[in-house]
Amino acid sequence: MSLTLALLAAAASSAVQAGSSPSTDEARIRQIIAEEESAWNRGDAQAYASHFEEEGGFTNVLGTVYYGRHAFEERHAQIFATVFKNTVLSMIVQKIRFIRPDVALVDIDTEMRGFKALPPGVHAPAVGGLRTRLLQVMSRRAATGGFAAYHNIDVKGP
Repeated sequence: MSLTLALLAAAASSAVQAGSSPSTDEARIRQIIAEEESAWNRGDAQAYASHFEEEGGFTNVLGTVYYGRHAFEERHAQIFATVFKNTVLSMIVQKIRFIRPDVALVDIDTEMRGFKALPPGVHAPAVGGLRTRLLQVMSRRAATGGFAAYHNIDVKGP
């Protein structure tokens, strides 16, 4: 068998294993998302950032980019103490797609209620909460698994 065919067979095998049934990795990812949701709802920035990789990248709903766990935690501590104090966040995993056996793209729909105000340019419908689409790049690189990238955008329409 040629090297190309062997690589294709290995990739197909990984894709089938990752997508055929909920794997241990998929269950761990869902657990991390649940822990994030719980931490947000407690206003606990340290716990919310606990799965963020040390050198991870974070893009918020305004398009501002931060790097590193410390910046991620610090930014969330600021918003938990001000405009998003006592908010309630709901996170629903829409899709988990393994792009490598140790890296997954996780699409999450969020809705946050109870905010005091929203940053300029971010809008929520008159009824309901702020809805966003969150993409997290999850990796097994961290000791317990975590996310290396976090990109959040507010939903503009229905």
